[in-house]
Amino acid sequence: MFALMSIHHPRPEHREALIDSMHRYQDAIKGREGLVSIHTLQDAHSERLVGLAIFDSEEAFGALAPIARAAVADDPFDEWESVPIDGFGLTEI
Repeated sequence: MFALMSIHHPRPEHREALIDSMHRYQDAIKGREGLVSIHTLQDAHSERLVGLAIFDSEEAFGALAPIARAAVADDPFDEWESVPIDGFGLTEI
């Protein structure tokens, strides 16, 4: 199992654009072999958004990541985010 968690801090005026981008990222790989689940989430206590994708393996992530990233390649994250995206590649221990 391999999980990708990305924490986003959207600027208020770009929140909906960022959510749309996160949905396009997930739609690009939803239903593909190797992806267990993918979610766009909101923190219950802040304005942060969290992308969470769970893959069968790190290899599956490696195969699907370019497809998902291509769907959002032209998005201006540096304009939309108040701080850089905080990303985690997570494995079970």
